[in-house]
Amino acid sequence: MTRRRAILWGAAAVAAVAVALLTLKLTRFPPDTTPEGAYLRIAYRLGANDLRTCFSYLEDRAQHAAYTIRDYRQKASERIEASYPEPERTRLLEQYRAHATAEDGADVWVDIAAKQGFVARLRRDLSGVAKVEVTGERATVETARGTRYPFRRRDNGIWGLTLFTADLVAEAERAARDWDVVEKAALDYERGR
Repeated sequence: MTRRRAILWGAAAVAAVAVALLTLKLTRFPPDTTPEGAYLRIAYRLGANDLRTCFSYLEDRAQHAAYTIRDYRQKASERIEASYPEPERTRLLEQYRAHATAEDGADVWVDIAAKQGFVARLRRDLSGVAKVEVTGERATVETARGTRYPFRRRDNGIWGLTLFTADLVAEAERAARDWDVVEKAALDYERGR
């Protein structure tokens, strides 16, 4: 092998390694312990139609609310099954079924996100990150299209989207109120027998 050929092979190897490293750097997400990393994971998962994984990038209060909804709907369904007469039993069990039979809070999130248009709302502006403003435990990710997404640092260090927290908390409170009504009605039905 001539000296010129050895230099060419060496230069090609160095160039290949540089291209591989650059490709790896450009295709890797920032860590989800940064607001832009959490936002990019949400955008990527929505693009892949994987709403369940997006649940991991909601703030803690939103996740707890989803689990609370499931727990109250399960309790209410069990009480309705045991005490309510037909046709009220069938109607209410069908109304609560999606959340009462959910495996976990992520399934509740997927159902609510689809029914209330959260997915469409997010998909309207899946664009790159233009800038990030961090103030203590809160951050705002502004996209290239100018949409702003609020985040809060979770207990585990991952940033969680807060955009839907109020809706999920309100639904959890509604589920708690519904449970109270179901329990009172069940007691009335049992007394009436």
